[in-house]
Amino acid sequence: MENWQEISNLNAYDTPLFVVYEARIKSNIEIALAMLSGNTDRFRPHIKTHKIGEIIQLFSGYGISKIKCATIAEAELAAANGMSDVLIAYQPVGFKINRLIELIMAFPKCSFSCLVDHLDAADQIAAMALAHQLEIAVYLDLNTGMNRTGFPVTGELVSFCLALSQIKGLKLQGLHAYDGHLHDLDPAVRAEKAKPALEKVFAAADELAKLGLPDLKIVAGGSNTFTYYAGQDRVECSPGTFVFWDDNYTKHLPELQFQPAALLICTVISLPADDLICVDLGYKSVSSENPLEKRVLFPWNTDLIPYGHSEEHLTLKHNESIKYQIGDRIYGMPYHVCPTCALYEEAQVVRGKQIETSWKIKARDKKISI
Repeated sequence: MENWQEISNLNAYDTPLFVVYEARIKSNIEIALAMLSGNTDRFRPHIKTHKIGEIIQLFSGYGISKIKCATIAEAELAAANGMSDVLIAYQPVGFKINRLIELIMAFPKCSFSCLVDHLDAADQIAAMALAHQLEIAVYLDLNTGMNRTGFPVTGELVSFCLALSQIKGLKLQGLHAYDGHLHDLDPAVRAEKAKPALEKVFAAADELAKLGLPDLKIVAGGSNTFTYYAGQDRVECSPGTFVFWDDNYTKHLPELQFQPAALLICTVISLPADDLICVDLGYKSVSSENPLEKRVLFPWNTDLIPYGHSEEHLTLKHNESIKYQIGDRIYGMPYHVCPTCALYEEAQVVRGKQIETSWKIKARDKKISI
């Protein structure tokens, strides 16, 4: 494997370390835009993967002005870094509505919107909006089979949208669908499974246009169905992991040409047995929602096999013919980069072969100022 990962000034840094490669991030943005024929109006990247203001600024440099996010903190970070259209892909309930109102008032030049999938929630949002003389833009969140959130795509979409459109204090802006449950290795199979739901969405949007609700936006998909939705002119695409990529998507989305742009660097801290090493990459430093073998890959040390994991330690079996020493630095690739990134306060930024600066992973915080 090509040694693109090597960093010449690594000894100046402690581990575990989260490092990102700026040139690769830019390349991934360019690949994504090329899939949309350069049409930034159809690109609404999700920032939940990186949560970094400097990457949002990179988006701006490519003419990208709208994003999708999951939290109030991410939405605030996006607005503070120049985004003009921010969709919070979450239905605010309870005190989160107060925070949304405060966010809207703090950034009057940015257009914020959120998801709704239930009339009770919509009524609560509307009441708060009217109390502050506001109209809040909403997207109807659709359940297309993931069964996490959303109004059933097989339900009475048109009637529900008409009911939403009658609620004072809200403005129905569009329809939203996320189909993260489609994991088939073959992109054609993923597309075939996504198509029926999208056809229902298109049909509902067409009928609603005839009933006086024209120009509803359609935001759909993530990385797994990006290939399919990129070919649908009516759809705004919102992948997020593409900026960093990871081992999971490298293996399971083979048609996509994004390059891994974020790595973990750890240090050998103990040699507990002839065939074992221990590194400082505990499960407080790498996402651990998956089984042990699906947490971190060591592409440049293929003899290493995860053996045990605890809060600050990762033990690895190895081929005894390869000798590891105390203090050795080892490069790993996270299996799931999004929650891994959120475990770090900052990312070290590699330019060329050196770490040159760091970027705060600011929206890992539950709250920035609002």
